[in-house]
Amino acid sequence: MLTVNGLLKNGIFLKIAYYIEKGRLIPIKLILATFFLSMLVTNDISLLVIVPLTLSLNINKKDLLVIFEALAANAGSALTPIGNPQNLFIYWFYNVPPIVFIKTIAPFSFAFLVLLIITSISIRLQKSPEDRQVLKINKKAYVYATLFALVLLAVFRIIPISSAAVVILFVIIFDRKTLDVDYALLLSFLFFFGIADNLSVILRSEIAHSRHIFIFSALASQIMSNVPAALLFANFTHKWQALLWGVNAGGFGSLFGSLANLIAYKIYVRNVDTHNSVRFTVKFLALGYIAFFISVRLYFLLHGRAFSS
Repeated sequence: MLTVNGLLKNGIFLKIAYYIEKGRLIPIKLILATFFLSMLVTNDISLLVIVPLTLSLNINKKDLLVIFEALAANAGSALTPIGNPQNLFIYWFYNVPPIVFIKTIAPFSFAFLVLLIITSISIRLQKSPEDRQVLKINKKAYVYATLFALVLLAVFRIIPISSAAVVILFVIIFDRKTLDVDYALLLSFLFFFGIADNLSVILRSEIAHSRHIFIFSALASQIMSNVPAALLFANFTHKWQALLWGVNAGGFGSLFGSLANLIAYKIYVRNVDTHNSVRFTVKFLALGYIAFFISVRLYFLLHGRAFSS
């Protein structure tokens, strides 16, 4: 969050936005970029990059674009073991072979990819007549780009996680304005983990039926978020396929379904150019729950019986 905030404040997103505006098919480019980027750098990080970029564009319908980017991040990240935290946990906890993992969840991701492409084609944007002046990128932006790469290496455990402390030190010493990030978002996510830990002590019996695992984990995600839900229900089942589908379907729907939803929502409503938070919230929830019910229906069509034994 600090590195992306630093990139935003030092002009690099405005520079990229300028070149995106000059092209065509802006919705498709943004949504596909979010979808495929989330497979590699997680849904949270992809939205931390793409949503500020979207809000830097001189276009209308930014609210719809941000909502569909959140959906794309959840759908794209579901495909790979490293796409989101719940996938990574299930991948290691159940020792799932990579190819088997991807084949299990591929219908989920690709079904939503098709739906998102069709939807993005239907979004008609109007560019602002305002002629944006191309700003020079501040030298600090290159430092933050390097720090962002450092954070990614730490996330993928290529370097020790403690190496990311360099980011905090740099910001405190050289650029304290960048410390203005949404700390409440991080605290709320920690509370979700606390709920999951307490429930795991209370609930001890195994849940035998895969359809129950799918439904329970998907619904629990709506309240406690899908990462804590994955940690919780892994204690009660060996049916990892149903759990994988459940927590990824649970990423859709409520604002708490996944941290990615909260990131997209918070960045949008905190932006100085947006004044329609109530209408945006209604749209976000409506489209999110449409995606949620589509994913539930898709599960029962494709895998309702396959994992029941």
